[in-house]
Amino acid sequence: MVVFAIHSHPDDIEFVIAGTLFLLKRAGCEIHYMNIANGSCGTAEYSREDIIRIRREESLAACRCIGAVHHESVCEDMGVFYNDDLIRKVSAAVRNVNPDIILTASPEDYMEDHMNACRLALGGAFVRGMANYVSEPPRTPVEKDVTIYHAVPHGLQDGLRRPIDSDFYIDIGSVIENKVEMLACHESQKNWLDVSQGFDSYLTTMKDLNSRVAEGLAGIDYAEGFRRHLHFGYSREEGNPLVDLLGDYVHLGIK
Repeated sequence: MVVFAIHSHPDDIEFVIAGTLFLLKRAGCEIHYMNIANGSCGTAEYSREDIIRIRREESLAACRCIGAVHHESVCEDMGVFYNDDLIRKVSAAVRNVNPDIILTASPEDYMEDHMNACRLALGGAFVRGMANYVSEPPRTPVEKDVTIYHAVPHGLQDGLRRPIDSDFYIDIGSVIENKVEMLACHESQKNWLDVSQGFDSYLTTMKDLNSRVAEGLAGIDYAEGFRRHLHFGYSREEGNPLVDLLGDYVHLGIK
């Protein structure tokens, strides 16, 4: 099985998806990793050119940490828009990877880049098999079914403070330290997140988030939550391959 993680900025995948990726890697899956934006605004101390270079290097280190294939970013921070140019670029990546599973952002979140990254992942996957749709760069259309899952938003709520519940939860307790190590590759973000968003420590914040997701799940200390996207336009039949692959780690239903 081929799994493609698509989110907005360097470190977003690490915050809400990486634990599940480690478990999928253990299960024998091929893991691919793409930050749509290059991290150009995620700093209070570096120049634009320096932070883009630093955050790319950090993303490459994170990929080495998990054994994932890295795919290049296609725009700058706050430039993640659902437009023709970026749909064509994301669709090229989806065609290159030809995934069975896409793990992406929540449709509702606290910032536009995250929500638009979700829409771009959906758009890029939807057109993957259209013979007359030209990606950028051009790539041959692919026909394989794909199932798409949405991770939790930061704060587990939408922009109007309404709670977001998951369809199911993945117990990531056995890989939480792997996840910490992967997020720690993004060392440039410690000061920036402290200054810009009041994160006490980005590693502690991540663990606290996963602890909150696990609240109410008996015997589970850390979890990641997912919602499954409607299969129309993505697969011929409704399936749930993430649950099939990670059944021993899955908690189904409402807490």
